[in-house]
Amino acid sequence: MSGDFTPEQKRYLEGFSSGLQVARVGRSAAAPATVPAKTTGPDAPHLEAMARFEAQGKKLSDPEKWKREEHPFDGYARLKDQAEKDEFPTPADNFRWRFLGLFYVAPTQEAYMCRLRIPNGILTHVQFAGVADLADRYAGGYAHVTTRANLQIREVAAKNATNVLEAVLDLGLCSRGAGADNIRNVTGDATAGIWPHELIDTRPYAREWHFHILNSRVLTGLPRKFNVAFDGGGGVPTLEDTNDIGFQAVEVLPGAEVEPGIYFRLMLGGITGHKDLARDTGVVILPKDATKVGDAIVKAFIDHGDRSNRAKARLKYVLDALGFETFLSLVEEKLGHKLLRVDADHIATRPQQDRHAHIGVHAQRQDGLSYIGVVLPVGKLLSAQMRELAAIAHDCGDGELRLTVWQNLLISGIPEERLAEAQERIEKTGLDWRASSLRAGLVACTGSRGCRFSASDTKGHAEAIASYCEQRVALDQPINIHLTGCHNSCAQHYISDIGLLGARVPVNEEGDTVEGYHVFIGGGFSTEGTIGREIFHDVKAEDVPQTVERLLKAYLKHRESPEESFHAFATGCDVAVLKQFAMKITL
Repeated sequence: MSGDFTPEQKRYLEGFSSGLQVARVGRSAAAPATVPAKTTGPDAPHLEAMARFEAQGKKLSDPEKWKREEHPFDGYARLKDQAEKDEFPTPADNFRWRFLGLFYVAPTQEAYMCRLRIPNGILTHVQFAGVADLADRYAGGYAHVTTRANLQIREVAAKNATNVLEAVLDLGLCSRGAGADNIRNVTGDATAGIWPHELIDTRPYAREWHFHILNSRVLTGLPRKFNVAFDGGGGVPTLEDTNDIGFQAVEVLPGAEVEPGIYFRLMLGGITGHKDLARDTGVVILPKDATKVGDAIVKAFIDHGDRSNRAKARLKYVLDALGFETFLSLVEEKLGHKLLRVDADHIATRPQQDRHAHIGVHAQRQDGLSYIGVVLPVGKLLSAQMRELAAIAHDCGDGELRLTVWQNLLISGIPEERLAEAQERIEKTGLDWRASSLRAGLVACTGSRGCRFSASDTKGHAEAIASYCEQRVALDQPINIHLTGCHNSCAQHYISDIGLLGARVPVNEEGDTVEGYHVFIGGGFSTEGTIGREIFHDVKAEDVPQTVERLLKAYLKHRESPEESFHAFATGCDVAVLKQFAMKITL
């Protein structure tokens, strides 16, 4: 093969159909392809990156090949044809349809799951009730609130694949890009615009980023999924340090090289499933420039993310390979100007966050108004409950419902004279607005009931832990317990006070296994950002409630004072000492 592409090969990089032909030619060639000098169109950066990897003699991962053969956004007619035939997808199409928000979740369920996009997690009461109706009409009659302040509905039949996608659009919502190699739902401050001491209202910035993604095809089909969060300094933690990009509101004090005021501090590389939190880059961004900077970061990632090894394809690994300064220089090239940098000494202490602010009644910044944080058992809502919560938001509040990264929701804008009514109506749905210190911080991923990757029934085991421990341990401090079913860590077990990672636990020499967990302790987020350490390995699920009880009672017995948090206690001790404390507890 010559040192440059033929005209035919260049055309392949500008269109998928000719790309398939060139791919066949390339397999029979004696030498690797070279990188074209220039291509055009929104898919060009991705195709050029694929070609560079092949030119280095590397094999593209299957998802990269599938994206090149047919961009998922171009396959809607085939999805519609499959729905008319009541057929579920092939593996390649299962990957592609995730770009549209549909996940075929066999063998756990012979059905699709549909995940939405809800910028900053805020819906109107009409939309929320509409999702309930949609779940009844096309799915299993329930929804899950996710750890990205989002909704997903399950048990969608093959014949309803396009019906559900179109019904979502009819509600003024969408599911486009909610899965696979895309920028996932953008999270923002759950109390944006209503928290008394917030630094900035994140809603307009999350919304701008949301629509920028939807209207920029070049930002789809990334090397791997990508998470972005905006934290405005409100009371409910947004967990921005667990994201690929965290825009964290800060106040820059006089004396810095930039004008004093409110900026976003840029944090990069969070991926807690790979034991890494986003790190402060020293860069601050004018809020109005957040989307431009985010766009440049993602485009630099497109150029350098791994297209051959899915396990190493996240932004963290680009940062590990290039270093933060080199990567930031690439971002500056995309922007065409230098980024602003401010020394940490010129940044004010951020407002204190409240680990219980997502539960119960809290006063808003608006005089006479409050919001109520509603407890959802590990994020699940029946459609009838959704409709009543929507009605409460309409009748008693400002008509909005705010989803949180803690798998629950807030009903905002409630005047004092309507609080009692709202509380009573919430309780009549079978839900509550009060929670124990344990349940308030209980988070679980979908688990083995609905996800083929999960080794354990996380939602069922989370409920078992809560029911068992509430009767035996009197906690006086908030605590987080997160259960995740696999190493993808959707429930972010590494940043929890007590984190549980699903595992198949061997029970005999014949290789038989049962559901269970590896147990981690001492994780944290925000100002206490820490990756948890393993304290117990291969604990059978039936023994997990007692294991958690031991850890909680060890904390209450050995902490220095009632004011010492579980996080401070756990990080202040060696794991071997903590294990010894726990095993000496008499149950």
